[in-house]
Amino acid sequence: MAEAMKRSGPLAGMRVIELAHIMAGPVCGLMLADMGAEVIKVEKMEGDDTRRTVPPALEGESAAYMMMNRGKRGISLDLKDPDGVAVLRRLLKGADALIENYRGGTMERLGIGYETLKVEYPELVYCSLSGFGRTGPYADRAGFDLVAQGMSGLMSVTGEGPGRPPMKCGPPVTDITAGILAAMGVLAAYANRLRTGKGQAVDTSLFEAGITHTYWQSAIAMATGIAPGPMGSAHPLNAPYEAFETADGWITIGAANQTNWLRLLKTIGADGLAEDPRFAANRDRMANRHELAATLAPIFRTHSSAEWLARLEAGGVPAGPVLDVNAMHRDPQALAREMVVEVDHPRVGRMKTLGLPVKFSETPGRVHGPAPLLGEHSRAILAEAGYAPAEIDALIARGVVRETAA
Repeated sequence: MAEAMKRSGPLAGMRVIELAHIMAGPVCGLMLADMGAEVIKVEKMEGDDTRRTVPPALEGESAAYMMMNRGKRGISLDLKDPDGVAVLRRLLKGADALIENYRGGTMERLGIGYETLKVEYPELVYCSLSGFGRTGPYADRAGFDLVAQGMSGLMSVTGEGPGRPPMKCGPPVTDITAGILAAMGVLAAYANRLRTGKGQAVDTSLFEAGITHTYWQSAIAMATGIAPGPMGSAHPLNAPYEAFETADGWITIGAANQTNWLRLLKTIGADGLAEDPRFAANRDRMANRHELAATLAPIFRTHSSAEWLARLEAGGVPAGPVLDVNAMHRDPQALAREMVVEVDHPRVGRMKTLGLPVKFSETPGRVHGPAPLLGEHSRAILAEAGYAPAEIDALIARGVVRETAA
């Protein structure tokens, strides 16, 4: 527990066992770790599959793995061996929460399902992430972000427009959002446990994570019976609210209410459009959205992005550049908000990673370190759990535990 005492953040002192791989579960773990929890990542002997998600790799370490698992400690266990399960059970004695995203039934076959563990550890918060949730007709289906995006409705509203092929959101949004929802669920259950002394199961999924991103489109469909389709960068409820091409790139315009619409017209020198009945109010602009975009597009192509953004900012119109990921990493606001930070990795050296997106005034969180090497902390974690050096040596020699020197 010495490692946990070094941590800062609102969750300092909380201990989490992460039995998770790839993305959704690890996102949950990294959120908790950045907020101060000690997260012990328990990997299978060959490691999290993300370790083999290459290229790119740095000094033989997967960039994807290092992003998803920074700030955690790592132990590698063979949970198919009863002794490996015994080690896990000992680790759970000091744990507040467990995170797992194995396929349904796997944890039960290993003898560490929730119904089993809650008897021995009644205070444990047990969080399961899956493709579709642990109940319902799809509970046993494997889940992937692409599948969840398709089934949640996201792919039906993403893309250039009607008649075009279905398109997924660029990032794996259901994986990432499921991890964030899981972290929220763990913290809610943990807060309840602090009041009542009772743990509970927390269950969320990629499918449900995708559904949460359809709030506007679901509101429209529920009110009208018509399922919205893809609109490119445009908004289903407000206009103009989309990307426009400039003389040298693209910018986004968020003139989503009447005040900003009138500010936009003044800024771009098109005050006369305020009297055009097609664009008088938001209802009219939405009804004539394509005509509106066609009217504004040639105006924005007359100047560079930088010129327009300077004018729009001076005019009080919400707008911004369309940045690529490298440009975002250099953006002064991203740097000021510590969304790009550096850590020291034992093999890679000084390297960049993304920071904690939630700020706290009294108990600031942070990225506490790099991702662990496979089995990097196995020996230390076992010693903290009360294993004698000879016992640790025996577990490593038998292949129940894997150790990797930093």
